[in-house]
Amino acid sequence: MRKALIILAALIAGLLLGIAVAGKADGLIEGAGMVGTLWLNALRMTIIPLVVSLLVVGVVQAAKMARAGRMTFRAITTMIIILWCSAAMAAILTPALLAAFPLPADAAAALQAALTTAEEPGPVPSIAEFFRDIIPTNPVSAAAEDAILPLIIFTLAFSFAVTRLPEKRRETVSDFFSAISEAMLILVHWVLMLAPLGVFALALVVGAKAGAQSFVGLAHYVLIVVAIGTVVYLASFILAWLGGNRSPIAFFRASIPAQAVAISTQSSLASLPAMVEGVKSMGVGERSADVVLPVSVALFRATGPCMNLAVAIYCAHLMGFDISTSAMIGGVVAAAITTMGAVSLPGAVSFIASIAPINIAMGLPVEPLVLLLAIEAFPDIMRTLGNVTMDMAVTTTIAKSEGNLS
Repeated sequence: MRKALIILAALIAGLLLGIAVAGKADGLIEGAGMVGTLWLNALRMTIIPLVVSLLVVGVVQAAKMARAGRMTFRAITTMIIILWCSAAMAAILTPALLAAFPLPADAAAALQAALTTAEEPGPVPSIAEFFRDIIPTNPVSAAAEDAILPLIIFTLAFSFAVTRLPEKRRETVSDFFSAISEAMLILVHWVLMLAPLGVFALALVVGAKAGAQSFVGLAHYVLIVVAIGTVVYLASFILAWLGGNRSPIAFFRASIPAQAVAISTQSSLASLPAMVEGVKSMGVGERSADVVLPVSVALFRATGPCMNLAVAIYCAHLMGFDISTSAMIGGVVAAAITTMGAVSLPGAVSFIASIAPINIAMGLPVEPLVLLLAIEAFPDIMRTLGNVTMDMAVTTTIAKSEGNLS
């Protein structure tokens, strides 16, 4: 939290200084733009190897857990279905929210002018071209060309192939990619140590070009993304009611302690003891509570696909880009698949590792993510709240299906 607040302070300071020096210090603004671009490029260079290694490790880990028994397999299957539904919901609801409550025209025009350095989206493929190119002929070439969706599809297929290897060889491959992901995470942490400087520099440029309208855009962004996460939070009550036969009031009372920990710590892991006590107070047996909840915390982040895709869609709205049907499909696929690989990462790393691939898959620039990263502390509260509550709802549902609910 302290690091997030430092980055947020750097964002505000950069915006205020940019507003103050607008039209008076072109050299400072140009230098800040160069510093910000260098930092952004350092961050971008980690995306491809990080996404690939995390996805392989995540799939192998999920397959290993699924072999533990029928209940674990059923829980993981339910989680995967929810992840895809989460992404699909965002693809429908986020554009509808932005159409009903668009960014004010003045703020949109100012921010679009300030972000003119962001790359224009490439040619939009047709639906036929999208499905034709989704299987890469050369995965190495796909990685080099930032063709993230074909690369994700190849990595997913490769990961499932790894799960079919004999145990010793499977562990060897898994350890190899675990080592790569750990090394990449160290590199990402090094880059993120400079986040206050990078965010400050890029915010200075935006503040100088967009003025006070930049604050309007950031506030609007928080409201839209939090609204999408709130849908998952409310859906957890419906799931507990329909799947676990627990009334919304009873479920809310049982989840209050875990929700309080989630809001104060923004950590699903820290909320785990309160979650266990909460589901047991609803009659969930120890067998389900002690198995399904740890699996949920390790593999499952229900708000990930919808809120990550909402961020990408907001980037397009912010830049004034239209999203084609094929690009939206690509975003849904990338959001649903990459979430499991990044589930155990800390907030700032997860933000970049999860959302940058979605932007790339949709042909959107990643530059706006730097500013949005700085205010992630606010949406992250809803992310954790929704995740914790949905974890409890899934556990209650699985316990009911297994006859482990009194």
